[in-house]
Amino acid sequence: MVAVNHRVRVTIRDVAEKAGVSAQTVSRVVNGHPDVAADTRARVEQIIIELRYRPNAIARSLVGKSSGTLGVVASGFEHFGPSQLLAGIEQQATDLGWHMMLQIADRKKPDDYDRIASNLISQSVDGVIWAYPELTGDRERSFHQQIRPHAPIIFLSMAPQPNSAVIGLDNRLGARMAVEHLIERGFRHIGIITGPLALWSSHQRRLGWQDALQGARLPHAMKQIVEGDWSAASGDAGLTRLLGQFPQLDAVFASNDQMALGALRAAQRHSRAVPESLGVTGFDDIPESAYFTPPLTTVHHDLRELGRLAVRELHRVIEAKREGREATATSLTLQPHLVVRESA
Repeated sequence: MVAVNHRVRVTIRDVAEKAGVSAQTVSRVVNGHPDVAADTRARVEQIIIELRYRPNAIARSLVGKSSGTLGVVASGFEHFGPSQLLAGIEQQATDLGWHMMLQIADRKKPDDYDRIASNLISQSVDGVIWAYPELTGDRERSFHQQIRPHAPIIFLSMAPQPNSAVIGLDNRLGARMAVEHLIERGFRHIGIITGPLALWSSHQRRLGWQDALQGARLPHAMKQIVEGDWSAASGDAGLTRLLGQFPQLDAVFASNDQMALGALRAAQRHSRAVPESLGVTGFDDIPESAYFTPPLTTVHHDLRELGRLAVRELHRVIEAKREGREATATSLTLQPHLVVRESA
């Protein structure tokens, strides 16, 4: 028996000694590793509870050559997508025994990426999830070059990059499904309110709108396009602009649900009944979209699952490397589906 003074921090070695196992076995239990016998896992978990052991990054680093920490770079939490991604990342990281080091990026500061890379490297993170979709081109390459020698990295919701693992959604397919639904309902003069077109996801959704119209041999001119910023206010202003520059408009695809909400408000103000004289579709299927007036037809995709998937993929790569096996992160694309409600 090991007498433990709870005024002194319990170490992984205390747990290992009392359980009669190695410190490495305790580390595997803490990290949710599958290669631990069920009775051994149960015994170690019971002793962890008895001793009130709380693993920390320093202890894990000393025992398992690991900080036990995943770095996460994100921004834009005022919008639905980034907040859902982060929630999924945090949930899965907790389930697998990882700590999360969050770095909030500021796109107004060109050198912020170097600061973030330096912070992550200095903290010896075991892996990095880039959940900040504005990163493209030279910035992405520079960030990747700094991080790659130290830890595997996964990018979320951005354009595929050579030699980079990207996990994202098929935005183009989702947008095409939303617009094809409008066409099937008899609408022929369909506009789009895009997100910021500097973003890859916005560009892909615009292309999906165009694909559907081209496939049906319907017009898709510049006068049918306005650019928003994901906010409801930009959806309201966007529909007003579309009605002014494209009077034939009989339907609109808003590239996210918040802009669709603004478009519904503008339609009411302009006496355009939805869906009788204006069809409206959105993208994201936020929980509130079922309660819009009328309830919104929209594209559903599981951003929490995308975040969880990124953590699981990093976990797989990190565990393989700990065991001396070669492993690289894999690019994956999630498929959306259409939720039909009363707005179209």
